[in-house]
Amino acid sequence: MTNISDFGGAHTTSDGVLVVTTNEAPGYRIDEVLGEVFGLTVRSRHVGSQIGAGLKSLVGGELKGLTKTLVQSRNEAMGRLIEQAQALGANAVLAMRFDVTDQESAGGTEVCAYGTAARVSKN
Repeated sequence: MTNISDFGGAHTTSDGVLVVTTNEAPGYRIDEVLGEVFGLTVRSRHVGSQIGAGLKSLVGGELKGLTKTLVQSRNEAMGRLIEQAQALGANAVLAMRFDVTDQESAGGTEVCAYGTAARVSKN
């Protein structure tokens, strides 16, 4: 049986930071914009996994090992984004986005989560 947390993730507000992909958060008022924040990670897979992924790509189908690595990378980048926002005193990140870049020369993938740190309050 597949563990859904291996192949997807969602940020919760349990850490006190609301993260939204929109420019505004419905039901909230933007009190102060604190500036851009980001979280970055670069990950690589070991040679055995790369060989296995190469063989799998010959026959088609999902590369589950690579999918799990990307989910872990996104979660790590998101955690770093939230830490940076909290360090600025933010309780929200607006317009959050992910950027993913293949670093072929380094044999890894760069994942960056970024957005705008803000202080918000309920309407």
